[in-house]
Amino acid sequence: MSIFKYCLAAISIFIYSSYCFAELSLSLNKKNLSKQEIQVSNQLLNEARAMLPPSFINSFSHQVVVTWSENLPSEAYGRTNGRYALLLNKQLLPSLVDGSAVKTENGRPHKTIRKELLATVIHELSHLYDDGGFFTAQQKPQIYYCQRLAKTQGTEALPSYCLGFLGRHFTISDDANFLDLAGWPLLIGEGELRDNQNTRVDRTPDQYELTNPKEFMAVNMEYFLLDKDYACRRPRLNSWFIKHFDWQPPQQQSCAQDYVYLFANDEPNKSPLEHLDPERVYEVDYLFATANNDWMSRWGHSMLRLVICAPDRPRGPDCRLDLEYHRVLSYRAFINDLQISSIKGLTGNYPSRLFILPLNQVVDEYTKLEWRPLESVPLKLSRDQIVSLVEQAIELHWSYDGNYYFLTNNCAVETLKLLRTGTQLQSLKTLNTLTPSGLLGLLESRGLADGSVLKDRQEAMRLGYFFDSYRDRYEMMFQVIKQKLPIPDNSVEEWLQRSAQSRQQIFKQADLRSSAALILLEQAAIRRQTLLVYQILKERYLKPVSSSDKQPHLLKAEQGIQQLIERSAFLTRPAGLLKNGYGLPLPSEIVVLSKDSLAEQQQLDEVMLSLRDQIKVLLPPELVKELDGTEKNIKLLSEQLRALHKADGGLELHSLKE
Repeated sequence: MSIFKYCLAAISIFIYSSYCFAELSLSLNKKNLSKQEIQVSNQLLNEARAMLPPSFINSFSHQVVVTWSENLPSEAYGRTNGRYALLLNKQLLPSLVDGSAVKTENGRPHKTIRKELLATVIHELSHLYDDGGFFTAQQKPQIYYCQRLAKTQGTEALPSYCLGFLGRHFTISDDANFLDLAGWPLLIGEGELRDNQNTRVDRTPDQYELTNPKEFMAVNMEYFLLDKDYACRRPRLNSWFIKHFDWQPPQQQSCAQDYVYLFANDEPNKSPLEHLDPERVYEVDYLFATANNDWMSRWGHSMLRLVICAPDRPRGPDCRLDLEYHRVLSYRAFINDLQISSIKGLTGNYPSRLFILPLNQVVDEYTKLEWRPLESVPLKLSRDQIVSLVEQAIELHWSYDGNYYFLTNNCAVETLKLLRTGTQLQSLKTLNTLTPSGLLGLLESRGLADGSVLKDRQEAMRLGYFFDSYRDRYEMMFQVIKQKLPIPDNSVEEWLQRSAQSRQQIFKQADLRSSAALILLEQAAIRRQTLLVYQILKERYLKPVSSSDKQPHLLKAEQGIQQLIERSAFLTRPAGLLKNGYGLPLPSEIVVLSKDSLAEQQQLDEVMLSLRDQIKVLLPPELVKELDGTEKNIKLLSEQLRALHKADGGLELHSLKE
C-alpha cells in the first residue's frame, strides 16, 4: 500500500473515531461484573442518558467510563473521577440486580435506591457538563472581549454589558442570571461580588444545593429532568433551563396560572391565604415612605406596590382604582424576640422577611399612625418583566429567610435585589444605593421610574400616587378649634402633647363645628398613644421572660406578647406550615395549607383578643391614664356632638364612627 493510501486510511480512522465520540458516550467498565450486573447497569445508564437534553449530549466530545467502585464511602452513591470517569458505589449494585432498589426507600430526597442512583448519574454528569465551559457562539466573543478589556483597561472602566462575563469558567454555575435565580445575588455597590451565602433556605428539595452554586446547579438538574412538577415548583429556574438548553423535558406537567401566598390579614377569622394571577397585575410602583426621626426610619422605607386589577376588570389604567386588591411587598426586620436592638440590626441578627400586605393597611400604618406620607411612583417595566418580578417575589415568599442589617442589607438593598433578580434589567445591575430615598432618586434619573406623576400633588392624591400624612388634616382641624376657642398652642403637635384632662377642659365651649374637629383630634391622640405603646413595648418590655421575681400578671402579659409574635411568624415564613415538598406549593399542598393557615390565623386572633385586657399592665401608669382619658374624651364629645346637632335642628345621630 502506498504512503498516500496509508495516510488516507489514517485520516479515515481519525474522522470515524471523532464521529463516534462527537457526543456524550457512557461506557460501562465491565471488569468483574456478571452478565446480569452488566444488564441492569446499562439500563440505568441508558435511562439517564435518554433524559439529558440534546444540546447537553452534543456538547461532549469524549467518552465517560462508568465503574462500580468498592472504595466509595457507604453514604456516597457516586462521584466523578476527573473528566473521563464516573464512579458508582458497588454496595448498591445487588439491590439493583434483584429489583429491590426500585421499592426500597433510603430516606434520601429521591426516596428509593434506584431513583437516587439515577439522580446521581445525572448529578455527576451535570458537573462534567458544567466544568466543560461549553459556551454558546454568542457568549464566547463577549467573554473574550470583556476579559481582554479588563486586562488592558482595568475593571473600573468596563462597560455595564461586561458585568457577569469577567470570571466565567463554567457552563452554568457562574452564569449571572442563573446565580440571581439560584440565590447568590450581586452585592449592592460591590461590582461583581456576590453574596457568599444562599438565604433561600426554606422549601428546598435537598439542603445540599445550598452548599455552593455548582452543587445547586447539579441538584436542580436532577429535579429539572426527573420531577414532572419542577416547572410548577420552581417556575423561573425551569424557564431558565429551558432557554439554556432550547429544550423542555417531555414529561413536565402544565401548571396553574396563579400562585398562592399568605398575607397579614387584619380581619378576624378570615383566611390569610390568597391567590395571585400575575396577569392581573397592571403595574408595579416603587412605594416610598418618607423619613421620620426614629432610628430605623430616618432614611425612609422602600416597598413595591402591586397594582392588581379587580377580578371582573380588564387589565388597564382603571385598575389603579381597585385599591382593595393592591398588595405591598415590604422587606422588614422580623423582630422575633420583640426587642428592637440597634446592635442586632447592625450585626444582622434580625431575620429579613418579605411581608406581603394589603395596601390599605400600609397606608393607614404610615399616614395615620406615623404621620408619614407615601409616594407611589410607577416603574417602567415591560409586561414580561412585571410577570417575572411577581413570580420572583412569590418564590422568595416561600423560600427566603435572610439577615437584616439596618445599614447594609436594609429595605432599600433588599428591594433593589428583588428588582434586579425579578426583572433582569441590565440597567439595574449598575445601580447602587443603600438608602430608600437614594434608590428612588436613581430609579428616576435612570428613566426607570416616572416621578412626573407627583408634580401635581392634588391630582396625585386623586389618582393614588400620593397618600398624604394625616398630620396635615389634623393641623386643619386644629386651626378650626384655635379660631373658635381660647387655645394658646401653635400647632397640632403642641395640642396633642397636652394631657387628656387638659384638653377636656375646653370641650363645653365648643360649638358644633369645633366639636366635630375636636373629636377627630381625640382620635388622632388615640393613634399617637397607640404608636407610643408600640415603642414602649419594643424598648422596655418585650424581652424573653426569664426573671423569677416578676409579678404573675406581668409574666402572663409578657408571655402573651411573646406568643403573639411567635404565632404571627407563619405569615412571613409560610414554609413552616408545610412539612413536605419544595418550592411553590402544588394543589394538593394548597388544600392542606388552606386549612392549616386558617387554624393558625384563628389561634392568632384568640391571642390578640386575650391580650387586650392584659396589655395595660405592661404600660406606665401615666400612659394608661392618658389612654383611658382619651377614650373618655371621645365618648363625651360624641354625646356633645349629638346634642348640638339635635339642637341645631338636624337628625339625631345614634352613633358616631370614624
